[in-house]
Amino acid sequence: MPLKTLFLNPPSFENFDGGAGSRWPATREIESYWYPVWLAYPAGMLEGARLLDAPSHHVSAEETINIARDYEFLVLFTSTPGFPGDIRLVGKIREINPKIKIAFVGPHVSVLPERSLKDCPSIDFVVRKEFDYAVYEFANGKPVEEILGISYLKNGSVVHTPDRPEIQDLDSLPHVTEVYRRDLDVTKYNVPFLLYPYVSLYTTRGCPAQCTFCLWPQTLSGHPWRKRSTDDVAREMAAAKEFWPNVREFFFDDDTFNIQKVRTIELCEKLKPLKLTWSCTSRVTTDYETLKAMKEAGCRLLIVGYESGDQQILKNIKKGATIERALQFTKDCHKLGLVVHGDFILGLPGETRDTIRNTIAFAKELDVETIQVSVAHAYPGTELYDYAVKNGFMVGDNKMVDEGGHQLAHIQYPGLPAEEILESVHRFYDEYYFRPKAVFRILRKAAFNNVDRKRLYREAKTFLKVRAMRHKWVKDKREKDDSAAAIAPAKA
Repeated sequence: MPLKTLFLNPPSFENFDGGAGSRWPATREIESYWYPVWLAYPAGMLEGARLLDAPSHHVSAEETINIARDYEFLVLFTSTPGFPGDIRLVGKIREINPKIKIAFVGPHVSVLPERSLKDCPSIDFVVRKEFDYAVYEFANGKPVEEILGISYLKNGSVVHTPDRPEIQDLDSLPHVTEVYRRDLDVTKYNVPFLLYPYVSLYTTRGCPAQCTFCLWPQTLSGHPWRKRSTDDVAREMAAAKEFWPNVREFFFDDDTFNIQKVRTIELCEKLKPLKLTWSCTSRVTTDYETLKAMKEAGCRLLIVGYESGDQQILKNIKKGATIERALQFTKDCHKLGLVVHGDFILGLPGETRDTIRNTIAFAKELDVETIQVSVAHAYPGTELYDYAVKNGFMVGDNKMVDEGGHQLAHIQYPGLPAEEILESVHRFYDEYYFRPKAVFRILRKAAFNNVDRKRLYREAKTFLKVRAMRHKWVKDKREKDDSAAAIAPAKA
């Protein structure tokens, strides 16, 4: 028997959507959780293992520590915002279970293995990038020095074993939905723009795009694009449909689900007979024929990273897309009846007050169903991080989140301070949603669906609470800066 293993997406800030499923780990304006897909693969490979997703299931730190008492091996998926709390958690676990072996996985430790090991003496080793087979081998007794892609301390020095090649045969991995059925409650997962309840999974790994801000391709999954066979995906979806008759939507959370036209159309042909409702990520480079095939196979919604309405910023971040193409793509989606959720980021390289105004105007022109506006976060290991550090654009305290795990702006530019970038997020939301067309969509949804009406009410309350907190942060930051500016001349 392998070591009795606990795969943990750890408790952190209240309602924190952690790194095991989220490319952008933070507490959302509206409570939401993605599935811990990365942890589910190895959790399905080891007999006797358990996947514990503490945030979505509201399992406290105390409860997690008590659960860990019964395990021999802990695999914890950490994140940059959550790392300090994760250190404290495993310290407590080590106190009550001194013999447990502890491995940290995820982008943060992949990029900063030396610092991570020295910051947390409780960690036995970290796995760099994909960790499925590394933790499987350790649990089955393979010595650490023989396991590829790990880092550990030996006599006070950090040892790095050679990198592990990326997994090519994705069909050899377990179906994550079987692990979900065993260990998770699907009713605990909610994303505002997806139908509830939903289930998410991957059909590919890696992303050939070179976006400078994107976390996973640069730190975890890599740029080489690898795909499951369409038959394997169809088998998993057929089984998932039987597992959860109550699930209203499946979401393919690949970095770039439809980047290869032939494969996308082939998969759609195999999904069509299942009569599922599903959604996925998409790039604006997807053509009309592919979108049409997706719609006919049951696709309802696309998450689209527009990022900015300024062409120079798109070039700066190596987005590989144009404003004109984004507009045509969106027109195609509207024509086909595909719902679009648009993602935008404020504070990317080249951002100014004018480019923010341009992006808000661009979003209105697109007129998609829903939007999410984030502040640019420069995670260690990304090209954006190197750029911000090199040019001195990081805010002094470099805090990515507040005490509740909500995003803070930690990049600023000459003439565009961090607090103004954060303040612009809510101006963006206000200008977008308080338009007659957008208001009508919301009221129509609430009027004809009692479930949606209650959900919209809860989400609105949560959003307004976060909005008030951020306004207070901006106000306090400005008062602090004004005070410092007033003191400086006096000292001189």
